[in-house]
Amino acid sequence: MEEKQYLVDALSVNESWRMFRIMAEFVEAIEELSDIGRAVTVFGSARTSPGNKYYQKAERLSRLLAQQGFAVITGGGPGIMEAANKGAAEAGGTSVGMNIRLPFEQTPNEFANVKLYHKYFFVRKVMFVKFAMAYVIMPGGFGTLDELFEALTLIQTKRIKSFPVILMGSEYWQGLLDWLKGTMLAQGMITREDMDLIRVMDEPEEVVDYIRKFVIV
Repeated sequence: MEEKQYLVDALSVNESWRMFRIMAEFVEAIEELSDIGRAVTVFGSARTSPGNKYYQKAERLSRLLAQQGFAVITGGGPGIMEAANKGAAEAGGTSVGMNIRLPFEQTPNEFANVKLYHKYFFVRKVMFVKFAMAYVIMPGGFGTLDELFEALTLIQTKRIKSFPVILMGSEYWQGLLDWLKGTMLAQGMITREDMDLIRVMDEPEEVVDYIRKFVIV
């Protein structure tokens, strides 16, 4: 009985100390990013190769953003994240990689000139939202969709100020948009105003122009 109580107490202590680790991760990220200025977060698949057209568009997009004075934030890994960090860094801009420690796929790319390392997904996700004034969602998988719908939910529920949420690559996202309209909207699960939170674009230039207009307004 005493041994069981000892184990319970030990687990309680470990959970308490975990709170301090979480707080430290928040503090470190906020201190590192507090001076980056206007920033755009770019999401997309870690599995996209340099020969893929979306890799090339992500690289060009971020180069254009950097030339307009925007910092570019990504998850810091390969694929689309690497392309975005590369474009921003090579244009002389601030290129932020917010890495997450995973058992596979998440190897930090070499192009981020500001690097953070996260243990907790939720801390990382808060930082994506806190320091971005726009989201650009390139083709990706579950993680990309997670970031997309979290941002839409926060804007829809007015937990954060509305900002541009841009799906880049109409051919990739069309099936999802058809389902949102044909099922969720048709059955009253979302409203037309909710659908208006999403913009769909294909070319880096139009994305940058839209973001710049939003900032000016």
